[in-house]
Amino acid sequence: MTVPAPARPAPAHGGRTVLLGTVSSDAHTWNLVYLQLLLEEAGHRVINLGACVPEELFVAECHRHHPDLVVVSSVNGHGCTDGKRLATALRADPALAAVPIVIGGKLGVDGQLTGMQVNELFAAGYTAVFDDGADRDRFLEYLGRLELVAAGGPG
Repeated sequence: MTVPAPARPAPAHGGRTVLLGTVSSDAHTWNLVYLQLLLEEAGHRVINLGACVPEELFVAECHRHHPDLVVVSSVNGHGCTDGKRLATALRADPALAAVPIVIGGKLGVDGQLTGMQVNELFAAGYTAVFDDGADRDRFLEYLGRLELVAAGGPG
């Protein structure tokens, strides 16, 4: 006998649907658990794809769930390299061209991103980059601004 999975709760008033996962080479999951709880506490519906998510799966799940935001977290130091490939795959799909994509965590193997690497992530299609050590309030402020823009308010 199979038990059906419980239905995901609808987003709270003003909440967004967020697709969350790591880059294809990153097997870490506690960062995803933390971000899921943080986003849900802020009233958002989170679809957590887990660790080691191939680019093709991110694209397919975007088509399946129509997220308002894609959040990519990485702590293995390869977020910049793998993240550029992921953003390129998402932006290559015309249906996903306008979906905001953010990336954060330990994105460089040296622990710090250079200005050039940040520029490369933006050029690949990210709308925000949060390097290791960025505080959660800055991330939540970004989400608040994103909601205002999505709702047609000032931003």
